Amino acid sequence: MATKTGDFLLLNYTLKVKESGETVDTTFDNVAKDAEIHREDAAYGPKFVILGEGWLPKGLEDSLVGLDAGKQTTIELPPEKGYGTRDPGRMRLVSLRRFREKGIDPAPGAQVEFEGRPAVVRAVGAGRVQVDYNHPLAGRTLIYDVSIERVLEDENEKILNIISRRIPEISLGKFGLNRSATDLTVEVPEEAFYLSGLQVAKKSITSDLQKYIPEIGSISFMEIFKRTDKAESEPTGEPAAQGSPLPAEEKPAAKESAEQQAPRKPEPTPRRATTRTARRRPRLGSENQR
Repeated sequence: MATKTGDFLLLNYTLKVKESGETVDTTFDNVAKDAEIHREDAAYGPKFVILGEGWLPKGLEDSLVGLDAGKQTTIELPPEKGYGTRDPGRMRLVSLRRFREKGIDPAPGAQVEFEGRPAVVRAVGAGRVQVDYNHPLAGRTLIYDVSIERVLEDENEKILNIISRRIPEISLGKFGLNRSATDLTVEVPEEAFYLSGLQVAKKSITSDLQKYIPEIGSISFMEIFKRTDKAESEPTGEPAAQGSPLPAEEKPAAKESAEQQAPRKPEPTPRRATTRTARRRPRLGSENQR
């Protein structure tokens, strides 16, 4: 069946630059490793797109309309149908100090985010950095080897792929879906609870679902924190008490008995009064006084 605008697709591709022959993007893990562009944090496999939504270069989207699933094709896009021609007005000279204040050490060819926009560092010298805000592939002729793997028809598959697009770190098979009429509940797996930006991702998922699947009215996310198994008791290093605890009314008696058994401090022995007779030594006088 030929594809049309609005279809939910899974497609594989490898992108090369015609001028240099270098591979710059792919959905295949082994191709990325061979081209030395493999990223550990990237998810490889068929890419989910909604045809006509601008998630791909417009020239590529237009070329995919009318293709049959399961067939591979090669599509060549000139710059104006890819990422546009290079605009010299999007080049800037920025003080090197401003980069260092943001903790960025610019190097020629590095892709950075500066002032909230992605950019490429073209040159560094004399305390200034030449920054290019054009797309890295602007001005290049692009060669796509692409195949449409499947056109998604099942609504749950569509929902899960929309979720996975916003939370790619978690396998889409780990999310649970509960649908009741126009209400949808998404069960979020525990490993996603502490992902950075999870709340923003949930907001984006809600907007996407309500836009692309208008039959869905309300959307809720359920996060279940399960109790972890722990040992019933932990050793304290003290011997366990023998027998059952005493009833409440017997506790005072036990306290009294303990007081009786406890050794008492010896009472201070009274000091014996001592009487001493003061004896005066006779004063010796002179011989005339004797």
